[in-house]
Amino acid sequence: MRIDVFTIFPDLVDGFCWFSLLGKARLSGAVEVRVHDLRSLATDPHRSVDDAPYGGGAGMVLRPQPVFEAVEAVQPPRPLLLLGPAGIRLDQRVAEHLASGPGFSLLCGRYEGVDARVAEHLCDGELSIGDYVLGGGEVAACVVVEAVTRLLPGVLGNAASATEESFGASGLLEHPQYTRPESYRGHEVPAVLRSGDHARTARWRHAQAVLRTAERRPDLLEARGGLNDEDRRVLAEHDLLERVERALDGSA
Repeated sequence: MRIDVFTIFPDLVDGFCWFSLLGKARLSGAVEVRVHDLRSLATDPHRSVDDAPYGGGAGMVLRPQPVFEAVEAVQPPRPLLLLGPAGIRLDQRVAEHLASGPGFSLLCGRYEGVDARVAEHLCDGELSIGDYVLGGGEVAACVVVEAVTRLLPGVLGNAASATEESFGASGLLEHPQYTRPESYRGHEVPAVLRSGDHARTARWRHAQAVLRTAERRPDLLEARGGLNDEDRRVLAEHDLLERVERALDGSA
């Protein structure tokens, strides 16, 4: 997969993308991340890429010329997505969709915004990572690149990780995780996880995932159609069914 990122702070994005799993994925060839400096297409001695908005107002606006010319110079993979608050919300399904293709590109906004002609006549869509304001799109780009890259074949050490974790195939939050020591400051690892019984462990984890989701993100359960028969069976086995139903009733 190839991912291109257009930004005025290329070192910020490129540096992040060399750490941990992302760096290993780049070295292995699973993903190719190309970061392009918009200032390289600026035409004045100061390499400026912004200007005052027509009609007045606070802040500066990213000019169309360096953006159009930077994109046209490298012919990046499409879709080209502008990172901004008006875009579709990034979630696991969007990440999976992007991971299923050969590549995509991201444009990082800055200043007060980007000239509207960029979104209207150059980009293929817009993408948002949430309803809050950042100083620019670079951090958002790093979020998108990591969320997508970790879904690519061979990037995670255990292929099951991407399906079993929060927002995976089950649509639930992930179950609690524990590691050594068995006891720490009087707090014990649940006995079922130390039993060696993989079937019991799987049922306990399923029940805990449903419980966590019901109490913390009931909207996720609602989105998958509520509790199914298997959910109810494992919850009843662990005396958690009434607790989950109360949590869901309280969220209605």
